[in-house]
Amino acid sequence: MTAEAEFLPFHRADIGDEEVAAVVATLRSGWLTSGPRVREFEAAFAAYLGVEHAVAVNSATAALHLGLEAVGVSEGDEVIVPTMTFAASAEVVTYLRARPVLIDCDPETLTIRASDIEPAITARTKAVMPVHYGGFVCDMDPILELARGRSLHTLEDAAHALPAAYRGRAVGGIGELTAFSFYATKTLTTGEGGMLTTSNPQYAERVRLMSLHGISKVAWSRYTAEGSWRYEILEAGYKYNLTDIAAALGTVQLRRVEEMRDGRRRVGCAYDRGFADLEEIVRPARSPDVDHAWHLYPIRLRPAMLRIGRDAFIEQLKERGIGTSVHFIPLHLHPYYQSAFGYRSDQFPNASRAFSELISLPLYPTMTPQEVARVIDAVRDVVVRHRR
Repeated sequence: MTAEAEFLPFHRADIGDEEVAAVVATLRSGWLTSGPRVREFEAAFAAYLGVEHAVAVNSATAALHLGLEAVGVSEGDEVIVPTMTFAASAEVVTYLRARPVLIDCDPETLTIRASDIEPAITARTKAVMPVHYGGFVCDMDPILELARGRSLHTLEDAAHALPAAYRGRAVGGIGELTAFSFYATKTLTTGEGGMLTTSNPQYAERVRLMSLHGISKVAWSRYTAEGSWRYEILEAGYKYNLTDIAAALGTVQLRRVEEMRDGRRRVGCAYDRGFADLEEIVRPARSPDVDHAWHLYPIRLRPAMLRIGRDAFIEQLKERGIGTSVHFIPLHLHPYYQSAFGYRSDQFPNASRAFSELISLPLYPTMTPQEVARVIDAVRDVVVRHRR
């Protein structure tokens, strides 16, 4: 077998004929940018999660930025963010001239805990951003209790957590605001896109206003028969709106989101069984409190039990035709966060250690049983060949 002929990619999007037909119908409708399909998508998304408001935007990054802006984060404020996350979670804090205060993660779940948040709170702290990792949901009740007691806002980064639930509550309706991603690798994809959910009407109105140049809310309809060419700029906003083309795709994907999640679960459970007897790797965390979204299947190597490190392990899998990724390179290890905020590479040991051990395996609903078996066999083969 050669990697060139038989390479199994880390991800394949699950796009069917119904999605294609919805996009084509939108293209033929004559309305391509934000319009009726976006409103339909927002309404369906809010109804699915049982929240009052859902505002569609062009990325989860935009949703995070607008969510922080809506709760009043501004220059001089601090926002507590896990170091074990993607760039977007912290960079949006800097957009508002606030400071991202990084904290370490739980060594098992790789999510943040209330006990890690509390020591990082100062008089300048304005908000906390829990990041749900790989589909596993943070332990939210203690976090929300702490935030309420300290008068802090919460904005959940749920880029990995659709559909997921915590103690029977759907992610998206647990805290004050929640940001979702519809990037190409996500369970529900619009190619690029995101959504901000909240049950607070003032936040929703602010996010909607700021998502399209700060123009009055009737702006999107001004090219319809019912609309008017006249508009008002109420604030200096941003260009974060989602297109009807993307929303048409998202609306169909939303109807299939649990089916696709179940397909991911099938793969994850097969991996669990396939690796159960391998002491050299640690499987992803599970909890009875969490209905997992199965966005990622990150294994962690036990370096003391292997003769090769994580990077070499990835190369060995690539030679066997298996695509992988790593989630994530913790923020405190990046040059920008070290130079701009003084973070050190030795500052957050749990995240640093996890990073050196992590490998995300292919996980998507279109994987066949044969492809899943290939991944399991490849991982097992590398372990057996290189165990101490």
